[in-house]
Amino acid sequence: MRALEDVSFTAPAGEITCLLGASGCGKSTLLALAAGLLRLQQGSILLGGEVLADERRSPPPEDRPVGLVFQDGALFPHMTIAANIAFGLPKDRRGDVADWLAQVGLAGLAGRYPHELSGGQQQRAALARAMAPGPQVLLMDEPFASVDIVLRRKLRRDCRIILREQGTTTVLVTHDPAEALDIGDRIAVMEAGRIVQFASPQELHDAPASAAVGAMFGGAQVVPATRGEEGFVTAFGPWPAASALGGAAAAQDYDLLVHADALDLAADAQGLRVRDCHAQGKAVRVVLIAPDGSEITAETEAPVDPSARYRVTPRPGSVRAFGRT
Repeated sequence: MRALEDVSFTAPAGEITCLLGASGCGKSTLLALAAGLLRLQQGSILLGGEVLADERRSPPPEDRPVGLVFQDGALFPHMTIAANIAFGLPKDRRGDVADWLAQVGLAGLAGRYPHELSGGQQQRAALARAMAPGPQVLLMDEPFASVDIVLRRKLRRDCRIILREQGTTTVLVTHDPAEALDIGDRIAVMEAGRIVQFASPQELHDAPASAAVGAMFGGAQVVPATRGEEGFVTAFGPWPAASALGGAAAAQDYDLLVHADALDLAADAQGLRVRDCHAQGKAVRVVLIAPDGSEITAETEAPVDPSARYRVTPRPGSVRAFGRT
């Protein structure tokens, strides 16, 4: 089985392109091919319009004008941070090290060793080491995954500012949709070795290519449905046709994409049972369960009785309907 199938995209110069998908979708394989860690069996990689690698020619990583940042930083443990950054520089550019330390917020830590730095500081040092030689493209494989979530948010935003200020063309692999939205100018969503949508964060949010893509970026949930006489038939009851945004393509079976805060609850003795009820600030998150065991989540600011039953209905124009083929 091929890990990748008919994959083609262009990373715009000076922008950050994210490869996003679950484990096993092929995103790290794609990055490894670009880095020269794997050899292309077919197809080609172009850099600035020139062929960098194809099935006949595949220069090793050290001969490619690319920088690499790995998940764990991969700093040389026996070298100081300054020596790590200077490693890929010619002698006449060793003076750049101090500038790069300041650029990534590590001024004053030149003489420290990797084990004397925090995880976030190690990743900053790894970024400086990769960027100091001035690569045409920077490849980053899950660079923030090993850092705690609070620090991760600051680190990736600082990283984005540095990359954009330097005008570095970057391809970053991640499995985290929030991270892709936070740092990427464009996002390639991958499933089973294919790119299913390649677009800006705004486009992915406003016009997802599928219910699965929409659920990744909008925090929405996917509800299976069939077409009924007056709308959609779901495990949670009938939903009116007017709930569909812009109408729905003609089909019998659908995946309905709906946000929890677009669902209205009404007390109904024949309705859905409340499985969980949890206050989150002003809103209450309610998990409701259907007779067949299906669950749906709604958010409301109205009082909720956990012992009561409720009917759930989407508001007009709040549902994206994707016909299943």
